[in-house]
Amino acid sequence: MKPHIQAIRDSFHAMHRTGCFVIPNPWDAGSAKYLKSLGFKALATTSSGYAWSQGMADGSMTRDAVLPYLRTIVEATDLPVNADFEAGYAKDPEGVAESVRMAIETGVAGLSIEDSTYDERQPLRDIDDAVRRMRAARAAIDESGTRTMLVGRAENFIVGRPDLADTIKRLRAYSEAGADCLYAPGIRTREEITAVVAAVAPKPVNLLIGWESALTLKDVEAMGVRRISVGGALARTGWAGFIRTARSIATDGRFDGFAGAASGKELNSLFGNQ
Repeated sequence: MKPHIQAIRDSFHAMHRTGCFVIPNPWDAGSAKYLKSLGFKALATTSSGYAWSQGMADGSMTRDAVLPYLRTIVEATDLPVNADFEAGYAKDPEGVAESVRMAIETGVAGLSIEDSTYDERQPLRDIDDAVRRMRAARAAIDESGTRTMLVGRAENFIVGRPDLADTIKRLRAYSEAGADCLYAPGIRTREEITAVVAAVAPKPVNLLIGWESALTLKDVEAMGVRRISVGGALARTGWAGFIRTARSIATDGRFDGFAGAASGKELNSLFGNQ
């Protein structure tokens, strides 16, 4: 682990106190290094982007598979990394605590715990169960003495239960259980965003913009959001170009899809200077 990791974690907390920043989501070391070269000040992992890179569906990766990915992104740059840690890769609060301790050892500056079950029949955990899991994550962090940031996620809008009142109820409960930052992926309207920000204030809110949106960084900052992540959107954008070009070769025998491709010289120069 980096010897200065605690300073990185402390700086990550400081970034959430004022203003608004973008925390993009790389899926491998190369994408992490490129994002740093653009001047981003922090990174977040993407469960979906990494799963797709391994030929698997989002939500199907095991803890043993994800932990090396977290370490890869942490070691790729000197930026704080927030881990998309799904539901903690455990069936019960004790297992969540164990998983969180293992995630902390990778050097991440923060991690999120979500309340989804990955069961279409009942996609959200009972709120009391979700709170117990959040408290277990909080206790594991506190016992570690690392001040790793804990992000509480209410997945209502992502899993087809777009109930704003229940989302806010859950976020408040996770805040009381010890979450440092709150996150409701899938909220999109100004009314939804401002309602969430007001409900959990003064704690910071993460907003997901993983789709085409007219909102700008300035717009979101004006609504009181502290950070913006993009989830698997960068990975999906990369896949779109790959799929389009590969299909053109396979179906039409055409190679003009390579127009606009990144230059090998530019990439070698970028990574050779790391």
